[in-house]
Amino acid sequence: MLTPIQKTKIIKEYKRHEGDTGSEEVQIALLSEEIKQLLLHLKKHKKDFHSKRGLLKMVDKRRKLLGYLKEEDTRRYNKIAKAVGLEK
Repeated sequence: MLTPIQKTKIIKEYKRHEGDTGSEEVQIALLSEEIKQLLLHLKKHKKDFHSKRGLLKMVDKRRKLLGYLKEEDTRRYNKIAKAVGLEK
C-alpha cells in the first residue's frame, strides 16, 4: 500500500495540469507502483491468495486504462508506458 507521501510524489510527476489527480496517466502510474509493491509482498508470502486476487484486479484495471489511452491518444500512451517501464 502506498503512503500518502508516495502518492503525492507520483501525482506531481505524472499530472497533466494543476489539480489533476485522476487522469489516465496518474491512475496508471499509481497502479504500477502498487503492483510493484504487491509483487514484492507476494514473493515473501507465496500462499497469500487474497492479495494475489487483488493483484490480478489491479493488473486488469491498468490493462483497461492502457487500452483506453492507446485508442484515445497514442502519443500519451507511449509516453506513460515508457515512463512506468511497461515498454522499451
